[in-house]
Amino acid sequence: MSINLQQLKQTQLSLANQVRLSDDFNELINFIGGTDVGFEDGGNITRAAIVVLSYPNFSVVEYHVARLKTEFPYIPGFLSFREYPALLAAWQQIKQKPDLLLVDGQGIAHPRRLGIASHLGLLLDMPTIGVAKKRLCGQYETLPKQAGNVTPLLDKKEQIGWVLQSKNNCNPLFISAGHRVSQTSALKWVNLCLRGYRLPEPTRWADAIASNKSLFKKLLNEK
Repeated sequence: MSINLQQLKQTQLSLANQVRLSDDFNELINFIGGTDVGFEDGGNITRAAIVVLSYPNFSVVEYHVARLKTEFPYIPGFLSFREYPALLAAWQQIKQKPDLLLVDGQGIAHPRRLGIASHLGLLLDMPTIGVAKKRLCGQYETLPKQAGNVTPLLDKKEQIGWVLQSKNNCNPLFISAGHRVSQTSALKWVNLCLRGYRLPEPTRWADAIASNKSLFKKLLNEK
């Protein structure tokens, strides 16, 4: 597969200009979604999970997992092109669309301000928030390891997100607005979705469903 990175960079920059970093959603949230993407068969299969939870009790309303042949190689900074086809396939199966979507990955905390949360938000015209487990770019002050500590994530004096200590003695999360959500609201909603674990409930459930973890098996047994 021939990849023109310069052309893809221009595509990212063009799309990034369409991202809206102001709140454009009804804050009376009834349903909140989470996404997770993984790979199987040595990366040949992309596996995407989307879960919809009721808010504020976080009970699982609906979930779908899509598996597609991976068509795009692993290239740091361009992962959204690798991940979004399977996410779109999973999304098409969701009947109860969420009011807000937390995405496992970066929002605008990306060198060209277009991580998977922003890219997916544009494709779906959905308010999205990036919840990443690792930093892609930017600098921040080291946080104390107590839950609740937060500091801005900066890139050349521009705030591109937040670094949040979501659980005691764990690595922090990197929170950034995706699309149709402000940076302030991105942090607020991630905090509202924390229930004592490192990950907020929407992406924690999406990860469990995608990986068939014990949390998901427990859900199946309760049905």
